[in-house]
Amino acid sequence: MNRRHSFHSVKEPNADESGEPHRTIVLAVTGASGSILAVEMLRSLEADPRVGRIHLVVSPSALRVLAEETGASGRHELVEQLVGARSAKISLLAHEDIGASIASGSCPVDAMLVLPCSMGTLAGICHGMAGNLIERAADVCLKERRRLVLCVRETPLSLIHLNNMLTAAQAGATIFPVIPSFYNHPRTVADITRNYVHRILQHIGLPQPGAYQWGTAALAKDTK
Repeated sequence: MNRRHSFHSVKEPNADESGEPHRTIVLAVTGASGSILAVEMLRSLEADPRVGRIHLVVSPSALRVLAEETGASGRHELVEQLVGARSAKISLLAHEDIGASIASGSCPVDAMLVLPCSMGTLAGICHGMAGNLIERAADVCLKERRRLVLCVRETPLSLIHLNNMLTAAQAGATIFPVIPSFYNHPRTVADITRNYVHRILQHIGLPQPGAYQWGTAALAKDTK
């Protein structure tokens, strides 16, 4: 079966300047370490004119990790805490609300990112548990053949973890481990975070201006 991952190219009323329809992205944040990646992703999506709607779901465990790693405090005004201001693009959905719009295949979604993805969430997704909104929305993406990117974060990995990744990949998810790159010579944690987020956005069809591309520096030198 051929899986279709490209975005529609038909011009729609809610479209960017190029005529492409605005993307709708689900960003799910779970309780693994690496919440700064989720914050960078949320800010990048909010700033991207090609993105029209962001459905944000944050698990209770993720709230605790956010507090410890970023200083964000609780769910009250969480979006404002993470991006620095209110955003008409971002809707914060309750983790327990399995009746939310993204729990149905009739809700149009272009991609779902689970960043970071804990091993518990991975297990729930790959076994179709659908016990909360993150698991249910991911299940919808799999059954509807939509992009689902699982940014798994754990080390070392047990055989259970590896088998769950294999099951999720066979079901159609992309396993995108939280592994930094160093060929771009990062100097700060922000450099590492930004490059990882850029790689994900490129993968779902939202390449970012200024994103590092291997070989471009050498090519620029050769053309001088």
